[in-house]
Amino acid sequence: MADYETQIVVIAGGPSGLSAAVQAAEDGAEVIVIEKNAAIGGAANMGMGPLAIGSKYQQRQMIDITVEKALKMFMEYTHYNVDGRLVKRYFEQSAETIEWLEDMGVEFEGAFKYFTKSEATWHIVKTDQGIGPRAASFMNKALYARAQELGVTFMLETAGKKILKDDEGKVCGVVAVDKSGKEITIACKAAIICTGGAGANPEFIKEQTGYTFGVDMFNFAIPGNTGDGIRMAWEAGGDKVPVRIEQAANFEGIDELPQSVPNVLMQPNLLVNKNGKRVMDEEQMQNTTYLSNACTHAKGRVLYSIVDTSIVKYYMRNGVDEISMVRFNPDVSDFAEGVRIAEETGNKGLFKADSLEELAEKCGIDVDNLLETVDEYNDYCDGYDEEFFKRKKYLRPLTKAPYYAAAVRPGGYGTVGGIHINENCEVLDTELDPIPGLYAAGADACNIYDDSYMFLLPGNSMGFAVNTGRIAGMEAVEYIDGDED
Repeated sequence: MADYETQIVVIAGGPSGLSAAVQAAEDGAEVIVIEKNAAIGGAANMGMGPLAIGSKYQQRQMIDITVEKALKMFMEYTHYNVDGRLVKRYFEQSAETIEWLEDMGVEFEGAFKYFTKSEATWHIVKTDQGIGPRAASFMNKALYARAQELGVTFMLETAGKKILKDDEGKVCGVVAVDKSGKEITIACKAAIICTGGAGANPEFIKEQTGYTFGVDMFNFAIPGNTGDGIRMAWEAGGDKVPVRIEQAANFEGIDELPQSVPNVLMQPNLLVNKNGKRVMDEEQMQNTTYLSNACTHAKGRVLYSIVDTSIVKYYMRNGVDEISMVRFNPDVSDFAEGVRIAEETGNKGLFKADSLEELAEKCGIDVDNLLETVDEYNDYCDGYDEEFFKRKKYLRPLTKAPYYAAAVRPGGYGTVGGIHINENCEVLDTELDPIPGLYAAGADACNIYDDSYMFLLPGNSMGFAVNTGRIAGMEAVEYIDGDED
């Protein structure tokens, strides 16, 4: 006998789960949300806002982005290795989702790029503290309030453990463990998995991706994101698809320092591997997914961004060449103070030396190759980059000590993928047929990037979470209504 009964159980209360619960409740369903943590919001509490295509903000700002343009970009970027129907449905709904959120009281600053080469698709949530990290927590609060208004039941500190199916293979319940440690059963007609991936599960990451957390992978690890939903879907007969890290390179340790330090080292400076060789046109470092990919294929899975004192002084006088919505301040006049703090705190990601030979030794870079690379690079600065064709505006010679380097490693926002869904967010079995009554949304089912996060359309992670949550909520209600007819 079940301990509780409802129509839809939403497993986890992050952005996809909250969106699924609100949409399903608006469509008339009874909903219970179970959340293993003591608070709702998940990774979105650290984020800034969702993607939208063709929104009123983009129209007002005269931003030329349409579903057609974005879809073509997306499919060409992924080489058609992803579900175009799912991407199209998500994009087509995304502008209306902004207005759906606004109806709950969410406000937006507008539509923004993440970095220079990206499109302005990132709709950053307005706060009382200006643009910055954790802005999307305001969106979470609005979704939570709307869900409560609609009568959604929230069971916090309650972790989902198993999907139950009846003799016909239809979802009929969810087994969970409540905050007292008691196992409970919730009878339902449909379940929506929204557990946010497995970014906080080093064993799962190693098993599924080959990376070792904290050694050659430095992704965000949101407490509670341990792959529970992925495992439940697989145990319920769901098709397994690759689990990947949603990659964005991490400058080891220097995010703990004043913003000027990562801002200087994130510029299109000389970038070398442990062999002392360049690996790319450093202008592309602004796309940290590209940078993380390059790190993955380097010796020791690490690269080094190098500047000298003349370059640092140029940036301190004139501001940096490139900014992003996360590192948005071109003023790096306190760089020296940041270096002092790094030295006092024993920071392991930033290196300072009085010669290139000393810098190479500290970083573990091949000394002879580094000296040769710097000589060649300095020659390119007088003329033309014959190796990777970096634009002249970014070519600055390294001639004056002290020299600085930052270790760049693979990083990211956690895992994406694992659960195979279709455009209706139905979980598919190994024959690619829907499992009746089982849905998934957000990071657990985010298989739309193939091997590289689509950073050219920023806001994709949260946009996919909110919109697939809505789709799952809609489709679950339609399924229940049809099953009861």
